[in-house]
Amino acid sequence: MTFSDFNLSKCADGLLPVVVQDAVTLKVLMLGYMNREAFDKTQAEGRVTFYSRSRQQLWTKGETSGHFLNVVEMYADCDADTLLIKANPIGPTCHRGTTSCFDTPEDEGFIRRLSQVVQQRHAEMPEGSYTTKLYIKGVKKIAQKVGEEAVESIVEAVDGNRSRFIYEASDLMYHYLVLLEQMGCTLEDIERELALRHR
Repeated sequence: MTFSDFNLSKCADGLLPVVVQDAVTLKVLMLGYMNREAFDKTQAEGRVTFYSRSRQQLWTKGETSGHFLNVVEMYADCDADTLLIKANPIGPTCHRGTTSCFDTPEDEGFIRRLSQVVQQRHAEMPEGSYTTKLYIKGVKKIAQKVGEEAVESIVEAVDGNRSRFIYEASDLMYHYLVLLEQMGCTLEDIERELALRHR
């Protein structure tokens, strides 16, 4: 993909609108604009660089705060007049110190972030981590914990205790993510299977 692939005739001031999305949680982080130089710099360095309309200059997100946006994937939209960048944010994106410049719930997409943490624990096996202990004990213990938490969730559901159900269902979700990782599966695999069934 090159800057010339975009149809800038529809874009204000000849600048390309850029939507940045968290590559893990899929949360929309911010909107900015790029000129050719910003686009090329972003591709070359793997960090999102915008063209600041107010300062009339290039601006690499995080150059002063250290809160960079590291590029994972880039997609043009169907009209080739907007760019979507999936990025891994280093720290908060907004100058207010929030995850996103949009006031969506802060914990939006957290299950995907937790899934990433579980994968990292499995790869690194840090001493003292509960997740590490589960992986050391193996698939039978992990599956047993999923079963236990499922039963506890069911009990609270039958009792009509919403707050306790949320608590137990959260335990179930965490152990389910551990089991997915143990089996070499991801949330994306489950989404793909469910999407196939939905068709």
